[in-house]
Amino acid sequence: MKRVASVLIALAAAACGAPQEAVLQGYAEGEFVRIGAPFAGTLVSLDVHRGERVEAGVPLFALEAENEAAVRREAGERLAQAQARLDNLRKARRPTEIDAVRAQLAQAKAAASLSIADFKREEELVSKGFLSRQRLDEARTAVARDRARVDELEAQLATAQLAARPDEIRAAQADASAALAAVEQADWRLKQKSAVATVSGVVTDTLFVRGEWVGAGQPVVTLLPPGNIKARFHVEEPRLGAVKVGQAVELRCDGCSEPIPARVTWISPQAEFTPPVIYSKDSRARLVYLVEARPPPAHAEGLKPGQPLDVVLR
Repeated sequence: MKRVASVLIALAAAACGAPQEAVLQGYAEGEFVRIGAPFAGTLVSLDVHRGERVEAGVPLFALEAENEAAVRREAGERLAQAQARLDNLRKARRPTEIDAVRAQLAQAKAAASLSIADFKREEELVSKGFLSRQRLDEARTAVARDRARVDELEAQLATAQLAARPDEIRAAQADASAALAAVEQADWRLKQKSAVATVSGVVTDTLFVRGEWVGAGQPVVTLLPPGNIKARFHVEEPRLGAVKVGQAVELRCDGCSEPIPARVTWISPQAEFTPPVIYSKDSRARLVYLVEARPPPAHAEGLKPGQPLDVVLR
């Protein structure tokens, strides 16, 4: 009996000397991703349901977009018109128009040759006294007129073979750029009438049904990514010095097969009174600090927002 008693005393002493775990009461909380559209409209398509797990990029819902589609078509037609005008200004005149100017130039050269020949004949006749000097002046004027006509048509031919003036081309380029910007804006507005999942997670709620009017900016689908689940717990002021950002903790819950690892990510800089939901009346007057810890996404999927947790500091 004495030997048994000594063994029990030794075990009790060893148990008393073993370090005790610092177990704190906390709860799970989720940072929800609420997805809506920046424009109002009737909900015509809802592609997910509550409890469904979705991946990033999966379609979630769509609003009616007839007006936005019409605006996009109009912007596309205006862009095509502006681009065609710019392309036209960059080209020379049509070949048939250039050929017509060339024909006129040939006629003008022929007329100039004839007037020069007439001038030489009349100059010789005037020198012999058969014609008056007035006829010579008229012939000289005809030569100058026909040469000027040749110069005019040569300039027209050179102009016809060129594109439009640089200022006109720059103005047309500005019109085309403005039309392209209008198309991009119309594309963006049309795209905003439907939404896709921006993150992977579980659909926790759908806030509208098909046929309902959705206001601008109102969320339609709520997602909860695994990485957005965290544990919140309070640490009493005397223990605060033992808690550091990055410190490892364990999360335990009813139904959890094993502790969930997590790390402290935030410690409140301000003290608050003990929450009565967690602590007894005897400790309500103590000051505590709110602390948050996040488990890895792979370990957080089993936690539900609002679920009570035991937090063990390591």
